[in-house]
Amino acid sequence: MRPTNSWNRREFVGAGLLGAANLFASQAKAPLTRPLRVGFIGIGARGTGLLRTVLKFPDVTVPAVCDINESALARAASMVEKAGQKPPEGYGNGIDDWKRLVARDDLDAVINAGPWELHAPMSVETMRAGKYAATEVPAAVTVEQCWDMVNASEQTGMPCMILENVCYFRNSLLILNMIRQGLFGELTHCEGGYQHDVRGAFLSRGGERGPAGEITWRGMHAVRNNGNLYPTHPLGPIAWWLDINRGDRFTHLTSMSSKSRGINKYASDNYGADHPNARRRYALGDVNVTLIRSENGATVTLYHDTSSPRPYDLILRVQGTHGIYMGTLDKFYFDKRSPNKDQWEDPERYYRDYEHPLWRDLSGEARSHGHGGADYIEIHQFLKAVRNRTQTPIDVYDTAVWSSIYPLSVRSVAAGSQPVEVPDFTRGKWKTREPVGIYGA
Repeated sequence: MRPTNSWNRREFVGAGLLGAANLFASQAKAPLTRPLRVGFIGIGARGTGLLRTVLKFPDVTVPAVCDINESALARAASMVEKAGQKPPEGYGNGIDDWKRLVARDDLDAVINAGPWELHAPMSVETMRAGKYAATEVPAAVTVEQCWDMVNASEQTGMPCMILENVCYFRNSLLILNMIRQGLFGELTHCEGGYQHDVRGAFLSRGGERGPAGEITWRGMHAVRNNGNLYPTHPLGPIAWWLDINRGDRFTHLTSMSSKSRGINKYASDNYGADHPNARRRYALGDVNVTLIRSENGATVTLYHDTSSPRPYDLILRVQGTHGIYMGTLDKFYFDKRSPNKDQWEDPERYYRDYEHPLWRDLSGEARSHGHGGADYIEIHQFLKAVRNRTQTPIDVYDTAVWSSIYPLSVRSVAAGSQPVEVPDFTRGKWKTREPVGIYGA
């Protein structure tokens, strides 16, 4: 629970605006019948993938794109033209030129995929300009930025959706549907991890990112911060499974990191032992473990490992009183349902009987897009909300809570793994909000 003296000015200002948070419930908005108009900020590797997906929707136009890299900006403009649309206006005149794009009066939504520290400011300005905001992950890098997004959304009534595609992975949606059908019983524990060797993203391989071996903006996060720097991939679906912000909430966490060795070894192996980035001190431990507890007594274990040689693995374990799913194995075991006691069960019959309606309806087109089709489904859901003028399925409270684990874990590690409270960004509304629904396209 929050100490009575811990409210800062941003939280106090937002608390006086709770009525605005119910804007979508109190003011019906007619769906848009014209093509949607979406602006893009940040057309690097991730932004290019998102733009490619958006351009597959026939009722969407992209009038404006922004990037400080001229070649990225030209590539984005070419993609829009090849999709049969008018050439978009480009914004590349300095680091703040995205503000001119956001201020345009001919956009319904803005998708941003720039550097992490700019995600929240871009989203806040987008909402204040009366537009739907979608942001890449993490949506914020400080707790204050999380509150900024919540307050802006409550003040303006505009949604802010973190583009957490793992929520829309086929197995994530399957588990959500099975939980709703009661197969797992009462949930007690979940595990997840961003376990992905991304050392090549910390140090440039050459090209647009700069000279080979030069540290990148993402690498600078590893230089400065020690904690779980990328929590939302595993945490997004876990939060949906546990009804976080919708009947339960995270109350506190504790976080611990191992020593830092992996980035130095990678730099030494690839650029020589005397390279400055081989001798640099990195704050980020190779493996971070963060433990989170919820108000209703569920626990979550999160892992972060981006500096070790290893295959990609999100873990995605869910444990209930009736059984367990292990995403690493993609197998189930249920106490009274599985045919063989104490033996894992293959998932085929569960996909057959409990396939999520979204995956069933959209998989035909989705499979040709990134992350096994999840990119298409998340963009579909965002654009559907923009068109219908409704709340996004991942809302600003989810966006804030999931992203806050980054700075909160850093705080806990720095304090010797002391427990750190997770703010209630809903200001108590989690008690009465409905769980994420099971619905089709």
